[in-house]
Amino acid sequence: QVQVLESGGGSVQAGGSLKLSCSSSGYIFSKCGLGWYRQAPGRKEREWLSSITSDGTTTYARSVKGRFTISQDIAKNTGYLQMNTLKTEDTAVYYCAAEGGSCIFPTWGQGTQVTVSS
Repeated sequence: QVQVLESGGGSVQAGGSLKLSCSSSGYIFSKCGLGWYRQAPGRKEREWLSSITSDGTTTYARSVKGRFTISQDIAKNTGYLQMNTLKTEDTAVYYCAAEGGSCIFPTWGQGTQVTVSS
C-alpha cells in the first residue's frame, strides 16, 4: 500500500520561510496529483491550500497565493510546499495527500506541525 509522509515542519518567526516535503513510497505522483492542506488549532476542518497535477498544473487558495509555491519531483517521488512570508495565522498541522488522477481515494500523510510566532 502506497504511503505518503510529510516532513520539514517546525517553528519559525513571522516573515520567515519553511519548505515542506511529501515523500511517497511508490511512484504515486506520476499517476495522481498532490494536494497540500492544513488544520489550524481548534478547527475541525482541513483547509485546502494548493494542488499540483501530474502534468504540473498548479492551483492555490487565495489565502496563500503569492506566498506559497507547490512543486514536485516525480523522479524522486516527492512533492514540496515552499512557504514564504509566514504569518502567525499559518500555524497549523500541514498535510499532504495524493489525490485526483488515478487516485480514486486520497492517500493522506500523518501531518507535520508548523508554528509561526510573532
